[in-house]
Amino acid sequence: MSTHGQIDPGRIMQLGTGFFATKTLLSAIELGLFTSLAKEPKSGSALQAELGLHPRATADFLDALVALGFLERDGKSVSGTYKNAPDVDLFLDRNKRSYVGGILEMCNRRLYGYWQNLTEGLKTGQPQNEIKAGEDFFAKIYGDEEKLEGFLHAMSGIQVGPFMALSEKFDFSKYQTVADVGGAGGALSLVLAAKYPALALTTFDLPQVAPIAKRNVSAAGQSERIDVASGNFFEDALPKADVITMGNVLHDWPLEQKLALVKAAYDALPSGGAFIAIENVIDDERRQNAFGLLMSLNMLIETGTGFDYTGADFAGWAKQVGFKDVAIVPLAGPTSAAIAYK
Repeated sequence: MSTHGQIDPGRIMQLGTGFFATKTLLSAIELGLFTSLAKEPKSGSALQAELGLHPRATADFLDALVALGFLERDGKSVSGTYKNAPDVDLFLDRNKRSYVGGILEMCNRRLYGYWQNLTEGLKTGQPQNEIKAGEDFFAKIYGDEEKLEGFLHAMSGIQVGPFMALSEKFDFSKYQTVADVGGAGGALSLVLAAKYPALALTTFDLPQVAPIAKRNVSAAGQSERIDVASGNFFEDALPKADVITMGNVLHDWPLEQKLALVKAAYDALPSGGAFIAIENVIDDERRQNAFGLLMSLNMLIETGTGFDYTGADFAGWAKQVGFKDVAIVPLAGPTSAAIAYK
């Protein structure tokens, strides 16, 4: 008698073919489908003409997005009327400030292709992106202000949710000053400025980033509240503050540099100050936060040396440099705040 009668291969097949759905979504974003439908619902035939779709593909493409829950449809297939699902309308319309598709655009242009080399990365431990061809993607980005601004906007799109959750779950009112190290376009400082009127804020990043951060801060009317400072966090002392934050910074680096950044934060804080790393912190048993583990594999693809980490890992590093207490606070989705108190 078989002992496997109740076991179904559905989960295996769903994940194994998951790239079908992933690429369908990414192509929809690339084509501007959701931005178009945010203006008004449209028929399948109208979308076919507008997006330049082939008649052979139109029905399957649009109706697959209906089946996946990204679109809603009134009527029959191509002759019916399509509209965005509510979450898609909010987060995948390029014209809305809530747009999170920037990171997905980068996934489509770059990471989707590089992940096909994962097996090689697993065997060699070497990065599988532009570095293989002798190119430095990030150096190119940071050397072109327009490209850098687009890249930082893409990154901020996925961070705003966790930043807003942090502003609710951590009581910044107990402190007077906050420095966001690796602050990019100033997204976290802007979130905190809106909620905590008494906080003095600094966003700190490389000099190439400063003009972009200043524009964002000025556009939000927060130039008096937020100081834009420049430097290299491996070469320069960090700004002194009661709270030092780093959003998706530590995971970029190997252990030696991670420890250097944690030590630099410790040195910049007063007694009673706090260091907060906002990351996809992996659960200590390494069984639950699949996204954090997959992001760590992405760091292999991108850097070869960076990696994501557990709360226990963070606590060990923090106490090694002198911090007294550590707390891990869940934020939004797979993201948590790893907090060390001096």
